[in-house]
Amino acid sequence: MLGPLDHVGAFLAYQARRGARREADHTTLAQLAWQAALPSGLTLDWIGTAGFRLAYQGTTIWIDPYLTRLPLGRFVRRAVTAPDQASIDRVVDAADAVLVGHTHFDHALDVPAIAARFGCPVFGSASMTHLMGLHGRPELGTTVEPYQLYEVGPFRFSFVPSVHSKLALGLWTPSGGELTCEHLDGLTPQAYRCGQVWGIHLEVAGMSFYHQGSADLIDDAIRHRDVDFFLCGIAGRRFTRDYARRILGKLSPKVVVPTHFDDFFRPLAQPLAMSMNVNLTAFAEEVHAVSAEFAVAALPRTGT
Repeated sequence: MLGPLDHVGAFLAYQARRGARREADHTTLAQLAWQAALPSGLTLDWIGTAGFRLAYQGTTIWIDPYLTRLPLGRFVRRAVTAPDQASIDRVVDAADAVLVGHTHFDHALDVPAIAARFGCPVFGSASMTHLMGLHGRPELGTTVEPYQLYEVGPFRFSFVPSVHSKLALGLWTPSGGELTCEHLDGLTPQAYRCGQVWGIHLEVAGMSFYHQGSADLIDDAIRHRDVDFFLCGIAGRRFTRDYARRILGKLSPKVVVPTHFDDFFRPLAQPLAMSMNVNLTAFAEEVHAVSAEFAVAALPRTGT
């Protein structure tokens, strides 16, 4: 397990070769271009960060949709930022349910606006239900129970207890704990506390998906195996011991879909840029080091 000084050294090494690393990651992204097949009528779209849209037989499910793309300067200044309704209107054409893995701003900021626009339920932690109440729509929030099966149209899904990676030099999770803000004018980016973290298992059209928005896990909590598509958040994995080996050994997926490697402070309308020191190229190597049988496929980001 790497210590804090090791993480500092890795960051400095990244800074020294940042340009070459980003160029290599863009090359890897092109090489991993999606070639997997889905059943007729089922669509899977990646909207950046850990956000996905799945649609089948007239039902649309969103997972961790984040479209506002808070500028880095506003994050540093702790500026209260409302959802960007124009971005939401441009990308979100329908919503029958929103599933949320945890309530950091880059996963939950836009959820209340999407749910309110379409009057759809939101499934997530108690912190997510609290956030819906702050926005005046508590009736749309469902605080989930571990492993309970929920159904929306042809989709069946359950929530698996998990944890967030310790992004602060491997020591702690920034903005950890429950979301307790009582007023919208106090809802800074840092006030979007993590809350309970969930992995999400979803089945539709004979296919199974597992969404992990943060790169850590509770090994014994994962009960699903042989999933078809693992939607794998890779930011922060270097702060988690043997992340790829541990979670791939539990899920044994056919296809690994890397996510959460893009710069989520960059406007969605701009070309995709890589997040700091995520190293997509190394992740593909880490997957194949566990087993060459795991395919790695990267979706294009939609919504630009």
